[in-house]
Amino acid sequence: MQTLYMAALTLGVLFALVSLLAGDIIGDVLHSSLDFLSVDFLSPAVLAGGVTVFGGAGILLGRYSGLGSGAVGALSLLAALAVAAALYLGVVKPMERSEVSSGFSMTELPGRLGEITVPVPAGGFGEVMVRFGASNSLHTAASFDGKPLPAGLRVVVVEVREGVAYAAGLDEEELKRGDL
Repeated sequence: MQTLYMAALTLGVLFALVSLLAGDIIGDVLHSSLDFLSVDFLSPAVLAGGVTVFGGAGILLGRYSGLGSGAVGALSLLAALAVAAALYLGVVKPMERSEVSSGFSMTELPGRLGEITVPVPAGGFGEVMVRFGASNSLHTAASFDGKPLPAGLRVVVVEVREGVAYAAGLDEEELKRGDL
């Protein structure tokens, strides 16, 4: 039985180390491979945590408790289930309900309203602030139509080229009418 416990502990520790290095890739692969079960409890983090605790508890109980192998196995399994349930209820489930990250892609900028924070000269660059969810992001900006854009001007990002947001000024009357 000690070999089983050692293998489970080793597998769990290796999974943790590999997850640290390539966690998103592994998580996506394992999560999608378990989709046919459609049981949220079987997430990679919960499974790896349970397997690791099973192995560690089995080794410790086997060496230091003086219990028989059946009792050690049962207690190790109970410990693994308890930790897996705690991981699921304390980490995985709350994360499912959490906000999506504040990250965004530059491809999401076109069509967004923003405000010029650093003036954009006719042929040069400045800065535009665009709101994404609860946060603001600052981007290098250029004028889409070649006109200067003063600081404080409300703009719409028309396109993004080579990491630069090309913006056009908004007419306050258009905003009031709801044309945008």
